Amino acid sequence: MLHLSPEQATQIAQQRGSQPTCSACSPYASPGWESFPGTETDDALQPLGALWLPGDDEPTLEESRLTGVDAWSPLAPISLAHHPANRCEVWACRACGKPFLRYTEYGGYYEDRRIRELDPRRIQGQP
Repeated sequence: MLHLSPEQATQIAQQRGSQPTCSACSPYASPGWESFPGTETDDALQPLGALWLPGDDEPTLEESRLTGVDAWSPLAPISLAHHPANRCEVWACRACGKPFLRYTEYGGYYEDRRIRELDPRRIQGQP
């Protein structure tokens, strides 16, 4: 998969991230991290690339969040240099181009695919 810098991901967000969802991508739309809808396939989405920070072979697990706001909350900022965004892939709706972040959380006995809108208003700072 193609590597995307934080600047490239921000540019993708600025180009199409503020637009409303279309009928094809509305099942995935959420301002915060949600489990990927179990009733949907990802056929409506196309991968654009994986977020990558040059020289960062092992992305940090450090989070950047507001006081009292959980990293998975819809209010949580998107910090492309911090967990979980720094381990994401950027996907876009095939119909309208709206971008999304996708992250897979690996637990001891489960795998939880999560998705969040790549909203340029939520992106904070650059690495």
